[in-house]
Amino acid sequence: MGKKSNLTPAQRAYQKIADKHETKRPVGKNCLKAFIIGGLVCTFGQLIQNGYIYYFDFTEKTAGDPTVATLVLLASLLTGFGVYDRFGHFAGAGSAVPVTGFANAMASAAIEHRTEGYVLGVGSNMFKLAGSVIVFGVFSAFVIVLIKMIFFQL
Repeated sequence: MGKKSNLTPAQRAYQKIADKHETKRPVGKNCLKAFIIGGLVCTFGQLIQNGYIYYFDFTEKTAGDPTVATLVLLASLLTGFGVYDRFGHFAGAGSAVPVTGFANAMASAAIEHRTEGYVLGVGSNMFKLAGSVIVFGVFSAFVIVLIKMIFFQL
């Protein structure tokens, strides 16, 4: 209630008009679509992992890394060809949450800033987004291992 109570009468009247003309978002439909598309992306990843296990004699433990690398490669290629952006527009959060969304974000930044050079353009701008994800991922892994070492290795 805080912001709306500080409005002048003219601002309140404008807000009423703006609220009446605001496009309503189909939140339920978008959530369902994100859930289904995200699940399909994960199912596709599972199929790739099963392929590594069946055709290349990987174990369940060792097939995870090449599966993630394959998904990142595919998402980066689709981003480069302009396909992933259309897919992301349709799928919403369903394309952003899996590792493919992370690959898309990095590849998009690299493509967008390629004219500035490889180091200052591609490298620095690609890791503006990825840097925070990598830092918090490494820090979280460190904390989890520390907790495991303290509580489960005694």
